[in-house]
Amino acid sequence: MVHTGYNPALVALSIGLSVFASYTALDLGSRIRGPVAAGPRWPWITGAALAMGGGIWSMHFVGMLAFETGMPTTYDIGLTLLSLAIAVAATGAGFLWVERTGEGLGSILVAGVLMGLGVAGMHYTGMAALRIPGDLAYNRPMVALSVAIAVTAATAALWLSFHQHGVWQKLVAACVMGVAVAGMHYTGMAAATITVDEGGTHAAHAMTSVQGQQNLALYVAGATFLILFLAILASSLDQQRVQRELLASEARFRAAVQAVRGVLWTNDAEGRMLGDQPGWSAITGQTRAEYQGYGWADAVHPDDVQASIESWNATVRARQTYVHEHRVRSRDGSWRHFAIRAIPVLDARGAIREWVGVHTDITEQRQAEADLRESNEEIQRYAYIVSHDLRAPLVNVMGFTSELEATRTEIQAALRGHPEAERLDGDLAEALGFIKAAVNRMEGLIAAILKLSREGRRQFSPERLDMTNLLRDVADAQRHQTEATGATVTIAPDLPTIVADRVAVEQVFGNLLDNAVKYLDPSRPGRVTVTATAVGDRRVCFSVADNGRGIAARDHARVFELFRRSGLQDRPGDGIGLAHVKALVRSFGGRIEVRSELGVGTTFDVTLPRAPATAVQIDPEPAPIAAE
Repeated sequence: MVHTGYNPALVALSIGLSVFASYTALDLGSRIRGPVAAGPRWPWITGAALAMGGGIWSMHFVGMLAFETGMPTTYDIGLTLLSLAIAVAATGAGFLWVERTGEGLGSILVAGVLMGLGVAGMHYTGMAALRIPGDLAYNRPMVALSVAIAVTAATAALWLSFHQHGVWQKLVAACVMGVAVAGMHYTGMAAATITVDEGGTHAAHAMTSVQGQQNLALYVAGATFLILFLAILASSLDQQRVQRELLASEARFRAAVQAVRGVLWTNDAEGRMLGDQPGWSAITGQTRAEYQGYGWADAVHPDDVQASIESWNATVRARQTYVHEHRVRSRDGSWRHFAIRAIPVLDARGAIREWVGVHTDITEQRQAEADLRESNEEIQRYAYIVSHDLRAPLVNVMGFTSELEATRTEIQAALRGHPEAERLDGDLAEALGFIKAAVNRMEGLIAAILKLSREGRRQFSPERLDMTNLLRDVADAQRHQTEATGATVTIAPDLPTIVADRVAVEQVFGNLLDNAVKYLDPSRPGRVTVTATAVGDRRVCFSVADNGRGIAARDHARVFELFRRSGLQDRPGDGIGLAHVKALVRSFGGRIEVRSELGVGTTFDVTLPRAPATAVQIDPEPAPIAAE
């Protein structure tokens, strides 16, 4: 048995190599994870494998050279290079496994075992490369301990590589891991026992061998330090690239905030404004000394301060996005409305580190909303007054109708037995019937306007509608206009029943029939037909078709725009009817489409649900609309 020892300088050098390699591998390994690495990740995986595997091998080789046997020592080149290949391959496989399968504990444990066994294989392959005039024997428990240390060190290396660390944390982790790797090596060396024959060595040769070992160790260490230095340099250059990208991203973010008229600011976790806040200073005129801490609240309107503080405290407790509005005093002393949105930034432990928020000026928007409310109120008041005033002439019409009824009775008595009495009485009864129908329809519209002016929005009252009878009544109300043009209006006798608001449906088809008759071609007999087809089980498509002038294709979409008219402007109208029809149809959950060709005619397809989407109470027989 040979008495052995270690060269303290080379031992220290091997441990230094292990720590340096560990730090380099941790830094490169951190770039494998997430979006840090730009482009493909395999160069960083390769770099981390070379740094850690090569560093461990270098530490092992220098540690072997530090082993003083007092006899001539050489190394088998093939086995030595094989041990290096095993170290790099095992380390690269571990990094690749975790990168592909995820950073979970199970994945890291599997990769750690594989890498640790590879590192142990590297060590004992390197030991097998040792050529000395003697035999090597191993203590099995010590070998098992060295393998366990290798597996533990490899698992720790992988876990540290795939978790974010600061510089000091990375330095501590590198020291721990480097010492652990070195401990594995020297535990494996302690497991070896060397036996030689008497007189197997000469002292002079031994001294020469020791000097040669020291020089070789320095060459290996120098080359390894150079490689690791280049790896650190590459990592530093990449870090500068990442920093430039972060600065560019921050500049884009600030430009985006300015583009939407927003002001960016940051607060600490408690809501104190710290550091330079040029955006806040720009809108309020406050100096840094004035807005520091909670001084920013002095620029908030006194009536809004308490609500802002309460909303802020509730948001901090809930750890949610802060959304609020308040008024802020601007540089010129005026109060402006701002919408606030702030998002908490969390640290590694999940605690709120700071708040990043944006103040967006919405003064003009709030002013426009106020003007719109005032305008709507004025429209409601005007609609109420107009609908009220419309009742007066309507009452007069109803009065004259009653007088005509009395006159009709007198005429019947005076012309009793006259050959023309029956015909005159029939014409007068038909005219009075049209007048009464028109009065009832006007009464319904006035009631709808009054209801709208009171409630601020239109409410529908669905009822079961016999569409054949309803559309015939609508057509009869327009008979005078139809007969004046010589046209015929045909309502299909088998139109389905739907559930909808009567007044609104009358408005929809009244406008469509009116337009159809109005734009018939006077050079040929005019025809208007209303048909219906089922669309599935829940919808019906009503088609109002005419053989009139038609609409140019370029105007098909524009006919539904408010105040938009197409074609020749030789008919009265303001371009309101079809826009109103589309709005009503959409409020029912339906749709309206137009098909038309110049000189051929036009068809409006109105698709309506058979019943409202929500259940409503429907009377078995709808009550007729009566005049007051």
